[in-house]
Amino acid sequence: MEIVVLRLGHRPERDKRVTTHVGLVARALGANGMLLTTEDKTVERSITEVTKRWGGDFYIEMGVNWRDAIARWKRGGGKVCHLTMYGQNILDVIDEVRETSDRIMVIVGAEKVPADVYELADWNIAVGNQPHSEIAALALFLDYLYQGKELKFRFRNAELEIVPRKVGKEVRLLKSQA
Repeated sequence: MEIVVLRLGHRPERDKRVTTHVGLVARALGANGMLLTTEDKTVERSITEVTKRWGGDFYIEMGVNWRDAIARWKRGGGKVCHLTMYGQNILDVIDEVRETSDRIMVIVGAEKVPADVYELADWNIAVGNQPHSEIAALALFLDYLYQGKELKFRFRNAELEIVPRKVGKEVRLLKSQA
């Protein structure tokens, strides 16, 4: 499955931590990359460093025109899910999403999302019809999409790996950090 997250409306002076966390959750829970509509080297650097140290092939592209990105994705046979509290309940549509496409763009907004996004999306999906965090919505969406399997993913090319423990902390060095 190929999943990319499109982050709309990132405001660097205000949203850098939230957008970084959107990227970290996307990476940790099985997305392949994140498209950011603005430029923010701090976000890019943070996510790239985590990917380098903890593994995986997660990528980030900045300065993306969201309309063009959606159009390209759809031309390539992909489907678009817009996470919004105004959408259909995730429990009512997640099976359809999973069965319909193995290429999914997940749109996560930072500020008021343009009305066109609601029309361009194949699904407008809500994890609940109450105000909530876009980070939580993305995490729940990916978990439901993968049916929990993402929680056991192993990341390739990792320098570090956490060893699960009932008590205490252990991080294993897998390869030199040269």
